Amino acid sequence: MNITYILLVVVAVIALWAVWAYNRFVTLTNRVKEGWSDIEVQMKRRYDLIPNLVETVKGYAAHEAGTLQKVTEMRTRAMNATSPKDKADAENMLTGALKTLFAVAENYPNLKANENFVELQRELSDTENKIQAARRFYNGVVMELNTKLQSFPSNLIGNMFGFKQSDFFQLGADEQAAKEPVKVKF
Repeated sequence: MNITYILLVVVAVIALWAVWAYNRFVTLTNRVKEGWSDIEVQMKRRYDLIPNLVETVKGYAAHEAGTLQKVTEMRTRAMNATSPKDKADAENMLTGALKTLFAVAENYPNLKANENFVELQRELSDTENKIQAARRFYNGVVMELNTKLQSFPSNLIGNMFGFKQSDFFQLGADEQAAKEPVKVKF
């Protein structure tokens, strides 16, 4: 009888741990989805600001059509990207195009003094900060989920129930190019 009770206790402890591990994976998976949703909300805000910025610049820098078109193209590409890696790559290209646009704007004192332009620039800067915060949250949860899925013995439960690792939202293949200053030619 003593051995039976010990075995029952051991089985009960293992069962409780398995339930706890499963629920932890569910929680982490939902937090990854929440983090990604936060990133998408801020990116949507950014995408909504860009056409207003482009229109404001058009009035002052009509001969900079190539730069304005590049920003518009990169915005469309970023909006259409689906996976975290594709989204990150497209966002990096959009950020580069926006840096070029702001560098061009430096040559137009009237534009820099325009209230709409200044407000849009401030809004975009605020949105960039919010995207970075959402990205840090997302990547932190992804790291926690991926670590659990790779660590023994929690990986047994994760694999048994089909939980999958998530991709980080990070700089893509053009990481070095994204870190370099923007070159503007006239």
